[in-house]
Amino acid sequence: MKDSKIRTLGKYKESYLLMAPYMIFFLMFTILPVVLSIVLGFTYYNMIEPPRFIGWYNYIRLFLDDDIFIIALKNTLFFALVTGPISYILSFFVAWMINDLSRTLRSIATSVFYIPTVVGAAVFPMWRLIFSPDEYGYLNGLLMGMGFINEPVAWLLDKEYVLAILILVQLWMSLGISFLAFVAGLQTVDRSLYEAGVMDGIKNRFQELWYITLPSMIPQLIFGAVMQIVVSFSVADVSIQLAGFPSTEYAGETMVTHIMDYGSIRYEMGYASAMAVVLFFLMVFTNRVVTKLLNKVGI
Repeated sequence: MKDSKIRTLGKYKESYLLMAPYMIFFLMFTILPVVLSIVLGFTYYNMIEPPRFIGWYNYIRLFLDDDIFIIALKNTLFFALVTGPISYILSFFVAWMINDLSRTLRSIATSVFYIPTVVGAAVFPMWRLIFSPDEYGYLNGLLMGMGFINEPVAWLLDKEYVLAILILVQLWMSLGISFLAFVAGLQTVDRSLYEAGVMDGIKNRFQELWYITLPSMIPQLIFGAVMQIVVSFSVADVSIQLAGFPSTEYAGETMVTHIMDYGSIRYEMGYASAMAVVLFFLMVFTNRVVTKLLNKVGI
């Protein structure tokens, strides 16, 4: 058995050699950090003293003593519940709508829709100007001019509006990797299937979409779902740039910003690692549920 494995390794040594750089980086920057986070989650570690094992204390503290973590957890779940499905569906339907354009027009349309994802951080000042708390803010000026409000509203400082605004901006930036995967996947669907579908009784584009396009794009759909889950649960920059760090009464706090608070400001790396582990398993659980749902509907 061992000799057989050695012969197989020797037979495909060029392939393994080409895979080696990726596998090394994957192990160093993905697998190893996850394992270290799980280990450090059971310790007190401040980056000065050696890690000290404290068992489940960090996790007990998370759910019983850290009220801000509970707020961040609720915000993150709500954020993911709203932005994840909407962004996923929006990414697919935009890709589907531009799929039949000519190659040049499709490339232009793809660039236009993908630009917000690329330049998202660069246009945060524009969003701050739109939601500026004085009468010079675009939204306040518009609403005051139309008579809907009598005085400026501090949109990004009022806890009632912060989360809704962050979701709106995140949706504007949502056509990312999933969108590109769907654009590529739609181009790989065998055109002869559509001709066969017409002969089998498919009468409109929505039947064509459900019975031919979606089943033919299983890898891209699963990949898009995984990427969308990761993006939805790892929101941080939009909250920090628009709502502040921390935001008013932690209205825009997410699990990632809470991890950054304890990891890069307070240097409680053991506690931050425990939060990262909770977020990791939350992503894994959500990914399993979404994958089963997609498989259940035949996708």
